[in-house]
Amino acid sequence: MGALATQPATALEAFLRQEALRPSTTYLVQPLPDGSVQRLTWAEVGEQARRVAGYLDSLQLPAGSCIGLLARNCAHWIIADLAIWMAGHVSVPLHPGLTVDFISQVARHADLRAVFLGRLEGWPAQRAGLPDEVVRLALPQGPEERGVVPWSALQQQAPLEPQQPVADQPATIIYTSGTTGVPKGVVLSFASMYLAASNFLRLFTISASDRMLSCQSFSHIGERQFVEMTSLLGGQQVFFVERAASFLEDCRRARPTLFIASPRVWQDCMDACDRRWPARWLQTLLSLPVLGPLQGRRALAYLGLDQVRYAVSGAARLNPALQRRFAALGLQVVEAYGMTENCGYSHLGRPSRQRPGYIGLPNPGVECRLGPQGELLVRSKTLMLGYHKDPVRTAEVLDEDGFLHTGDAAEIDQEGFLRLTGRLRDIFKTSRGRYVIPAPIEQRLMDDVLIEEACVVGQDLPQPLALVRLAPGLTADKTNRGRLQALFDSVNQTLPETERLGCLVIVQSAWDIAGGFRTPTLKLRRNVVEATYHAHFQYWLVSGKSIVLEESEV
Repeated sequence: MGALATQPATALEAFLRQEALRPSTTYLVQPLPDGSVQRLTWAEVGEQARRVAGYLDSLQLPAGSCIGLLARNCAHWIIADLAIWMAGHVSVPLHPGLTVDFISQVARHADLRAVFLGRLEGWPAQRAGLPDEVVRLALPQGPEERGVVPWSALQQQAPLEPQQPVADQPATIIYTSGTTGVPKGVVLSFASMYLAASNFLRLFTISASDRMLSCQSFSHIGERQFVEMTSLLGGQQVFFVERAASFLEDCRRARPTLFIASPRVWQDCMDACDRRWPARWLQTLLSLPVLGPLQGRRALAYLGLDQVRYAVSGAARLNPALQRRFAALGLQVVEAYGMTENCGYSHLGRPSRQRPGYIGLPNPGVECRLGPQGELLVRSKTLMLGYHKDPVRTAEVLDEDGFLHTGDAAEIDQEGFLRLTGRLRDIFKTSRGRYVIPAPIEQRLMDDVLIEEACVVGQDLPQPLALVRLAPGLTADKTNRGRLQALFDSVNQTLPETERLGCLVIVQSAWDIAGGFRTPTLKLRRNVVEATYHAHFQYWLVSGKSIVLEESEV
């Protein structure tokens, strides 16, 4: 009865309580490559975690050592995370798509003592990023090679009685490169993570009867808090995606009642719907009085989303047109805003109180205000302890009053609704001496279904220009070029003369992690985009064309 005698103060204590309350209830559902499904109860998760913790304890590492997790999100990722805490250590999640250089930087900066490895497509190249002295431990489906301890061997260890962490001690260090490429290790305490998760339980009215589908990396604070942490506190089932190609099948199996995803995942869902029913035909059918709602539910069931009662988009701005399309199906997708530095806990849209163009209202316990330059400042008890080994950068973002300087330019209306207008460091100055905020221009472009992504540049140029990537499946044919010209003209009509675009450049190359264009959490690195195309900016501006094709000019 020990786990039930006191109120939990950490996620580990919350897990032990859930384990005691519902030992035989299924907690984690993991699809396997052969098509079978593994279901793990709370008791089975606890038993496996204790055995892994026993192995970690046998390594005789200093208390509070950093243990890495380099794996796709899966059931055993959570088990390994619990084991790290049970053994008295700190977990360091690493995105499975990280480059070898980034892995090397993090491994040395965090002084990793061991790392759990999952199924990794890039492991042959990533292997070199880990120092030889780092102990390598495999999750199921992890690398099978010399020097990597298999999961089966970890399960032969005697179970360890879990250590009880202190609430204000570090629980995890999440490395985020931001958009500058310089890694920062965000240190989060058990207390801050617990508070954010417990408040999410109340905001979403989560109970043990809920189901969640995890489809993004646990190295992302949104997935970590909204899925892993809330499940440890609330007791809901967590389902996983076996691979990208099986997403629909896995989502239909889960039929989640709560679903958080990035805008890219929401777009993929709508693309799947469009492949099943042509967009114009579906739009017509949805407009019918009786058949419309029925078709909407049918489409959501096809996606596996017909049971969702709270749908959330995070990590980047959600295209309003996409948001409206889901609303037409009967699913209100709200936006969430937060940073790794505050456990992803800041602002959230409410289905009953939405305002077009705004993210939403501050979460309970969050204070926010605007700085002199319009920078969003937030304060709550979910803030980080600081950046690992970096007091200078910590002092730059946490002021004496306890406010976190987010670096985001924002607007807050009289009711408290938040709108982000860009990153302060993204503001550039043209050769005419005019300052331009690129984000609002980019948003206007991306509101059109033609544009998947836009990056407006113009530092020291006579006028800005926009680099754009077309939506999947579209080409720069004569019809689409005509539509792009109309979009170009309409956007420029809304802008002051000093901010009007000189041209719109259709970029053919991918902006992906592998090419260095994105952070592990898929944020665009503007400095990399600018450096890649900088040599062509002047030529494009004087080409005399409003719509320029990269492939014909580079």
